[in-house]
Amino acid sequence: MKKIVILGTGLVGNAIAKELCKEYKVYAADNNVEILESIASNDTISPIHTDLSETKNIKKIVKQADLVINALPGFMGTAALKAVIEQGINIVDIAFSPEDAFELDEIAKKNKVTAVVDCGLAPGLCNMILGYQNKRMQTITSYECLVGGLPVEREWPYEYKAVFSPIDVIEEYTRPSHYIENGVEVIKPALSDPDHVYFKGIGTLESFNTDGLRTLLKTMNIANMKEKTLRYPGHIHLMKVLRETGFFDKEPISFKGIELSPVEFTSQILFPKWKMKENEADFTVMRVIIEGIENGKKKKIIYDLYDQFDWKTRTNSMARTTGYTCTSVARLVLEGKFKHQGICAPEYIGEKDKIFYEVFDYLEGKGIKFKISET
Repeated sequence: MKKIVILGTGLVGNAIAKELCKEYKVYAADNNVEILESIASNDTISPIHTDLSETKNIKKIVKQADLVINALPGFMGTAALKAVIEQGINIVDIAFSPEDAFELDEIAKKNKVTAVVDCGLAPGLCNMILGYQNKRMQTITSYECLVGGLPVEREWPYEYKAVFSPIDVIEEYTRPSHYIENGVEVIKPALSDPDHVYFKGIGTLESFNTDGLRTLLKTMNIANMKEKTLRYPGHIHLMKVLRETGFFDKEPISFKGIELSPVEFTSQILFPKWKMKENEADFTVMRVIIEGIENGKKKKIIYDLYDQFDWKTRTNSMARTTGYTCTSVARLVLEGKFKHQGICAPEYIGEKDKIFYEVFDYLEGKGIKFKISET
């Protein structure tokens, strides 16, 4: 039985472990004892308690693995990715790291490693869709992805719960947004260009710029590309107030003789309020809009996704949509169906029709289905 080591077992990492242990021997590594104790109740998953901020620990536990999945918070992601590549182990990565993963391409090729990065929902599945359509259409003139994961029940004041690493949520509010406009890369602050978008069955949500294009900035030659995050109306204003007041600043300040990072302090207050309750229902909404030319005619294609909390398995929607995209690709790599030495952007997967169809079929089998419309 092939062995998989999962680095990080939060909501998404936990869902990944529970899915993959049905077919493979899974080792789940984390520094959180409480999480590991809950995982230990599943006798098909072996918990590993270790400090994953130390790359020497990562290298030690992945030595015998056939595949590694990196589900760590973004600030730890790149160091972990590099450590695994240096060990010559294939990896599927969903960490929202600020660094450019392509900087590790040469090392990955040297070690003959397939390293699929940004392999979640967005970035991830939306990139695959663009990669697929980019091969089918003569020219794509515009790409936009709107995406968000939200609690069904809206609780004041934030009307939000973190369905993935909370520290990475704060990154969405602080990391500058890169997008392409008329063929030129534009950089704007996160939370900029607010807009209201209506979704049938949900209502009106607000969208704002986030840094979600990532690998697409280098792999695609498209005149207009943008990714925006979705929240309930009013959330942007609250986050801007916190950011502009300095609560998200990383540089330590001195307070009564104590050196304190504002964002770490803020995290201690916000995270308990953003934590999903047990069996708290959430939903995921994503809309991918692609415009261009196919067979000499203008074409607009829209992929709409709406997914809900799975009451049967007690799995959060964002964990499902992110985690199962990751596990679908992990299976393809383990089975030797997808091989790409070096850093692999998810859009490369979309370019291979057969592989793309396998990912979509796998997700449909989990009840994650797109409504596709063309004009």
